[in-house]
Amino acid sequence: MASFEGKFSDAANLRLAIVVARFNDLVTGRLLSGCLDCLSRHGIDTSAQSPQLDVAWVPGSFEIALVAQRLAASGRYQAVITLGAVIRGDTPHFDVVVAEVGKGVAAVSRDSGVPVIFGVLTTDTMQQALERAGIKSNLGWSYGLQAIEMASLMATLPA
Repeated sequence: MASFEGKFSDAANLRLAIVVARFNDLVTGRLLSGCLDCLSRHGIDTSAQSPQLDVAWVPGSFEIALVAQRLAASGRYQAVITLGAVIRGDTPHFDVVVAEVGKGVAAVSRDSGVPVIFGVLTTDTMQQALERAGIKSNLGWSYGLQAIEMASLMATLPA
């Protein structure tokens, strides 16, 4: 029996991309900070001139999947991290955006074979989003860790 696991010690050789939604940037900016902190602490150069990391900004969460698809298809990245925040309002817009970004990100990962980490918060209130982006804990850190683990795992799996 073969057993496959990702390793966090291999991160220094990874090339990653992050797609961040500008909408709700109070939340997404905090998610990005947490994600970058995790990546940096695992040996990834997160400086502005980093050869290991690219960050693409999109208007909102709905646009994340298209840009993630382009980045994954480029062959330059071992994983793509998506960061967004969709907060429920008084209209059905929330349901449409959440469903489409979720399906879109999953399709990109499946179709490209590149791990695409779903880091889009879907909350009922801004308070809940802020709690998940740093007030209580920062899920951005978790998304960075998931990217490292999945990129490492994919490298160990048979083709």
